[in-house]
Amino acid sequence: MRIGMVAPLCEATPPRLYGGTERVVANLTDALVGLGHQVTLYASGDSITNAKLVACRPQAVRLDPASLKSDCAAHLAMLADVKREAHKFDVLHFHVDLLHLPFFTDIADRTLTTLHGRLDMKDLAEVYSRFSEYPLVSISDNQRVAMPDANWMATVHHGLPPHVYTFSGHPNGGYLAFLGRISPEKRPDRAITLAKATGIPLKIAAKVDNADMAYFHAEIEPLLDHPLIEFIGEINDAQKVDFLGGALALLFPIDWPEPFGLVMIEAMACGTPVIAWNCGSVPEIVTDGVSGRIVSSMDEAIVAIKSLHWLDRRRVRAEFEQRFTSLVMARNYQRLYYLVSGGQVRNEGLENVG
Repeated sequence: MRIGMVAPLCEATPPRLYGGTERVVANLTDALVGLGHQVTLYASGDSITNAKLVACRPQAVRLDPASLKSDCAAHLAMLADVKREAHKFDVLHFHVDLLHLPFFTDIADRTLTTLHGRLDMKDLAEVYSRFSEYPLVSISDNQRVAMPDANWMATVHHGLPPHVYTFSGHPNGGYLAFLGRISPEKRPDRAITLAKATGIPLKIAAKVDNADMAYFHAEIEPLLDHPLIEFIGEINDAQKVDFLGGALALLFPIDWPEPFGLVMIEAMACGTPVIAWNCGSVPEIVTDGVSGRIVSSMDEAIVAIKSLHWLDRRRVRAEFEQRFTSLVMARNYQRLYYLVSGGQVRNEGLENVG
């Protein structure tokens, strides 16, 4: 099939450092090329892909050193390019939230829109109701809770290329890991408290967005002055594999309806179990007692950490290989592309194809 893949321009595809959506798009694109499809990726010029790349901006927005830049303008220019070339494709697959909705209504039945963010915000449900001709894909069933009546076509879980993530059967680091972004809803303070309560070192590899800088300085930075806590900062993919593989467990102590949580399957790919709070997508991703433990309190988390020796890291990796590889993800999307190109779209539903 001829597939037009439209990625966000905030990060390169895949990202150089932190970034979720662009990483998923990169994995999906390369896996689809591997399945024999003709894929054109609309993304930033510093992206790396096996598909045909259309560079819609020389550099991704976030790491562009320019002091003045417009995220909105960059995306609108990209969508104009996609619209002009839409006739070349059997399917257009959008990953830019709702930005494209007003511009592709005439061919909405030849599109897929994967929603990557939280949906429990005022105004979102009304917008997707107004543009109900677009078939939508959720990245977890829980993500749909705020918009149950939207035109959902399927749920497809994220996937990763297994060869990129090295299995670590015997973690030599002896530490707990926190990976991702410093923000109130990610609850790094819980991770720090757990490390101190169990006496196990904690390594924090996370970026701090400008929007969260005040929170970091006021709430988290004072907690870092402790011999058990090491703040590493933002890391790249190669560093991430070593970081996760060397950990006893990944702590995922979230306090919000996480739509997916890519870091959970990154840890699982390394054989590292996940200790996660029972929020958002967590029960769909973590199999309690197999790939990690699902907890609802600090006390339960402490017990889970002290019982890590009961979890078999080979089973953690096997769970990843069965459910969360990029090939599994690509095959599930491939089924949806065939339905869309055949015109069998509206609410016929392939539930939980991931």
